[in-house]
Order: sequence, then structure tokens, then C-alpha cells
Amino acid sequence: MNKQSIKEQVLEAFRFRHATKKFDPTKKITDEDFNFILETGRLSPSSVGLEPWKFLVVQNRELREKLRELSWGAQGQLPTASHFVVILARTDARFDSDYVKNHMINVKKMPAEQLEALSERYKSFQKSFHILDNDRSLFDWSSKQTYIALANMMTAAAQIGIDSCPIEGFDPDAVNRLLAEEGLLEDGNFAVSVMVAFGYRAEDPHRPKTRKSLDQVVEWIE
Repeated sequence: MNKQSIKEQVLEAFRFRHATKKFDPTKKITDEDFNFILETGRLSPSSVGLEPWKFLVVQNRELREKLRELSWGAQGQLPTASHFVVILARTDARFDSDYVKNHMINVKKMPAEQLEALSERYKSFQKSFHILDNDRSLFDWSSKQTYIALANMMTAAAQIGIDSCPIEGFDPDAVNRLLAEEGLLEDGNFAVSVMVAFGYRAEDPHRPKTRKSLDQVVEWIE
């Protein structure tokens, strides 16, 4: 496939994707296709490579119903989506946390003699961006990273003809309490960031996709 064909294929996926409010409950995504979507999330970039996320694939109908009671923006999606993902962000991604140290050693395979210098660099970075101001700032920074994975997963899904809908319409405090009760937040090291539903649309959009023109959103500085 030549470059032009690839570019058109990618753009067509963006044109195809829309925030699907209700899915066809009779159509299920295959394990192979959904593992592909998850893999694009796993391989997504994150600030200083910390991967401060976890993807909860909620297929349990009882838990979905509990989430629906707390999620005004997912009323049509939770009962009908083939797959429903709650994306968690880490609350403990400080430069000096056990998580960061373990990640550097066991995932990034950093030599022990480099850890101290690296930790100081991360401290300087997090201070300069006010990430260390309070717990909320730290969580918000982690949460930003999850949106990179979210976007990649939705685009990957669209490229193979699978619909999706990102969801922020929920009560985060109540959802966190529910997930904590279910033992899914690893003793408070995670909190809910965003949700996303995947499946096949029940009907086509009622109106075409609208966006600002390129010259309204891009300014070249030469």
C-alpha cells in the first residue's frame, strides 16, 4: 500500500468515527479485534514514559448497571456496548514514589546508577509544571496521559470499522467509591479518569460530521 492510500485510509477512519450513543447489542467485537484495540492503548506514549494508566474492561452486567446509575452520559452505551472500558489514572506518579522507581527499574530497565540523577530530573520537571502542588495536580497530570491512549484506541477501532464513544458524563467521586468497594483501585493508587464504549452503531448519525476549517485552527509561524 502506498503512502497516499494509507493517508486516505486514516482520514476515512476519522470521518467514520462519531460519538455513538447507542450500539447494536446483538453485534459483538471479536476477541482478536478488541485485543488489537487494547494493544494500541498499551503502546501509547505517556509523559516521561510512565504509563500511568489501567484499562478496566467491564463486561459484568451487574457492575455495568451500577455504573449506569452514576453515569448520566452513558445511559445508552452501558446496556448496549459490546465492550465498555473504564480508564484509570495513577494517583502515585510522583518522581519519588515506589511506583516510579519500580517502573524505571523493571519496565524501562534503567541501570541503578542512573536512577538518582533521573529522579532529580523528574522532580525538576514535575515542579516546573506545578504537578507537585497538590494531589489533584498530580492526578490531573496522570489523567492527561490517559487521553492519549483513549484517542489512539478510538482511532484504531475506527480503522477496522468499530464504533466508540468517549464518556465524561459521570460522577467521579461516586464512581471511585464504587470501584474502591469492588477492589479495583489498588488501595487508592488509581482513580477514574474517563470511560469509553466500543461496539457497532445501532444507526448512522443523523447529520454529517462538522469541524472548523483548517485555517481556523492552524497558524503557521515562519
